[in-house]
Amino acid sequence: MFDPASLRYDANGLIPAVAQDHVSGEVLMLAWMSRQSVEKTLETGLVTYWSRSRQAFWTKGETSGHVQRLVEMRLDCDRDCLLLLVDQTGPACHTNRRSCFYTAVRSGEEVEIQSPII
Repeated sequence: MFDPASLRYDANGLIPAVAQDHVSGEVLMLAWMSRQSVEKTLETGLVTYWSRSRQAFWTKGETSGHVQRLVEMRLDCDRDCLLLLVDQTGPACHTNRRSCFYTAVRSGEEVEIQSPII
């Protein structure tokens, strides 16, 4: 049985979590989780992060409707980072883009490679 306490959290009790579309493999975002948010995610199937700026739990999509449903949680080899395979409803980024990684650096220049979808 998986125990979230077995993960290696940082000094603030947090672990980075990369959200990836479970079908396309597209990397959607990176956020932070606490032991309690990992537990809540596993209990509900809705991805819940820890907001460092608000110092509060944040269930993705609770206000926007852009929900992330957990398909599978993966642990890295050191148990200090999570990969969340998700079913994403709507954009993952607060800028209304599919992914938070919408800026590329090409030939030393920043290039916006993804426009808002809403």
